[in-house]
Amino acid sequence: MEGVGGDGSSAAAAALNQRRHEVSKLFQYYLDKSTPHALYRWIGTAILLFVFALRIYYAQGFYIIVYGLGIYILNLLIGFLSPLVDPELEPSDGPMLPTKGSDEFKPFIRRLPEFKFWYAITKAFCVALFMTFFSAFDVPVFWPILLCYWIVLFVLTMKRQIMHMIKYRYIPFSIGKQVSSFKYC
Repeated sequence: MEGVGGDGSSAAAAALNQRRHEVSKLFQYYLDKSTPHALYRWIGTAILLFVFALRIYYAQGFYIIVYGLGIYILNLLIGFLSPLVDPELEPSDGPMLPTKGSDEFKPFIRRLPEFKFWYAITKAFCVALFMTFFSAFDVPVFWPILLCYWIVLFVLTMKRQIMHMIKYRYIPFSIGKQVSSFKYC
């Protein structure tokens, strides 16, 4: 009678842990294989966005979820467009953005890399889509007010981000090969 329940439940827990670990490794394997295929990853996320938009359109609700998702994506976008080391906040000995035309070119290193940006957005769409299947998340709100507030927040945030880009002279996107201004005689 001493071993009743204790031995069987620990074996089941160990088997469950083993299975969860195997699924986690398989998921990580496929995630790693998708890394170089940026276009296909983004196409998949766009399809997920389309499915989510259709779900919201046909349900005629869940606007608070859409608003929360919009705020989260705006936050991710700021990280994606920001340099790893912000020259305004912390002077560093490592790679910094050039501040003068005579400074040496240093590549732009993002605070949030593209893969993590994609992964976070895709997870956010999956969670938001899952939440739309539960009526507890369908809070009645007047959606035009949320939309106006989000647009104002987006415009103000992007204005601040663009002013930061202009002030510290960086472009968060690589547009071809960098060419030196030195000319041969």
